[in-house]
Order: sequence, then structure tokens, then C-alpha cells
Amino acid sequence: MDTSESLYDQSAEERQEYTKADLLSRVIAKTIDFIIVVALYEIIPKVGFFAGIIYLLIADGLFDGRSAGKKLIGLKVIVPDKGNGNPPCEYKESIYRNFPFALGFILFGILRAIPFLGWIIAFVIVIGILLFESLVILGSEEGMRLGDELAKTRVVQDKQGGLNVQ
Repeated sequence: MDTSESLYDQSAEERQEYTKADLLSRVIAKTIDFIIVVALYEIIPKVGFFAGIIYLLIADGLFDGRSAGKKLIGLKVIVPDKGNGNPPCEYKESIYRNFPFALGFILFGILRAIPFLGWIIAFVIVIGILLFESLVILGSEEGMRLGDELAKTRVVQDKQGGLNVQ
């Protein structure tokens, strides 16, 4: 595949019949992942914050290019420019693509130490990052958010399992 060629410009055989994941499926999958992060944060004292950051960063490298949320919903992260057959996202790409969310979580962890005002500021920052990423997805013809641009990845529907949310 030529590096300037888009995944969606390829024939169905070349892209193994992958279709772009819709926004609702992506939001539900990411919400499941955030629930896991919050559970780690709340359940494991002291190290839960760091466990949450690590999960956020490497989640899409798990389960052959699927975070837990993406696996449940039936999505997959692929790296179309990496080689033949659209290989799944690995840990390196996962760290690049999830860095904006991890940064928001880190800021939340730091700012929550400030009583009341810190929680409000942290909440606004996290919601701002989520809204920004969602707007970038909507504005992108290929459904890519900032993290996808950084890691050169695409989120696609996966034939293997998942719940159908459409």
C-alpha cells in the first residue's frame, strides 16, 4: 500500500472488508474503558491512579488491537500504513493514540488535590479533551481523532464478536 493512499481508497479485498467505526460505537467503547480506569483508581489504593494511566495508554494494544471496550463493542484499531493486511495496533501505537486521554487523566489526578475548585477545573479539562476529540472525529472524513493522527491508526468495525450497538 502506498503511504499516501487512504485506507478507505483501497479495494475491499485490500482492506479486508473493514468499515469505518461509527462515532456511537467508539464513544460506548471508550466509556467502557474509562469505567475500567475509574475502577482501577478507586479499587486499588495508592497505585490505582498509575494502573489507570497504564491501562489508558496500552489498552488498544491488548487483545490484538482491541481494548476491553472495543472488544465488547466489536471494534478494532489497525495500522494501515504499517504493512500488508492492515496489522492490529500494538503497544507503541496505543501509547501514541491514547496520550491525549492519559494527559487529561494525569491533569485530573494533579488538580483533584485542590479542594472543590480543583475538581471543577479537572472536570472541565477532561470534558474539553473528550469534546475536542469527538469534534475531530466528526470533522475527519476517515473518522480519525488527534490520537489516530499521531499514531497513524484507524478504528474499524471488527467481524469478530462484540455487541451490535447500531
